[in-house]
Amino acid sequence: MARQLYYSGRSPYARKVRIVLAEKQLSYQHVDTNIRQKSPKFLRLNPIGKIPVLVDDNGLVFWDSTLIVEYLDDTYPEPSFYPSDRLERWRCRQGEELADAMTDQVVALWLETRKGDRADAQVQAQHQVVIDRLLTVFEQQLQLTPYLLSDRLSAVDIAAVSGLGYYSLRFGLGWQSRYPRLAHWFDQLHQRPSLRDTIPQPD
Repeated sequence: MARQLYYSGRSPYARKVRIVLAEKQLSYQHVDTNIRQKSPKFLRLNPIGKIPVLVDDNGLVFWDSTLIVEYLDDTYPEPSFYPSDRLERWRCRQGEELADAMTDQVVALWLETRKGDRADAQVQAQHQVVIDRLLTVFEQQLQLTPYLLSDRLSAVDIAAVSGLGYYSLRFGLGWQSRYPRLAHWFDQLHQRPSLRDTIPQPD
């Protein structure tokens, strides 16, 4: 069977998986998914009801973007986005979790903003405080290494650039003036076809 990926084009979580599939040159069928009106077939694949969902060509089904990325890296190891050393791999997973937490805050901020007159300014400010704190961690790391874990592209970079891509889509590029190293890293990564081809488009 052909590999399938259920996703929405603007999802930063799905973008992580799409970047990894592109970097590993793994073909797949795109199954566009309406997350507001989930089909019974989709809910049978993922009872949680979230995207992305990967149905691999061996019939195995995985959901949760981080789990999918790790599965793809273990199953199709070239190129690899997790270190082979056990402790370094845990450092990578921890950094990936940091990036995912940043993405979660960006999505929550956007959903609060969409409430219009009902939006809570204090809640928005709280989300922004966390986003800025996490971006500062990334900015400081780039003083030490060219990528967010080491001297090579890792799952941390893929998760972080997906979250920042969504942040840029929803709130613009004003963050770049406050985080110049992160801005340079972001622009350099977007020279890669896997990044250019997965840039989220406006509604």
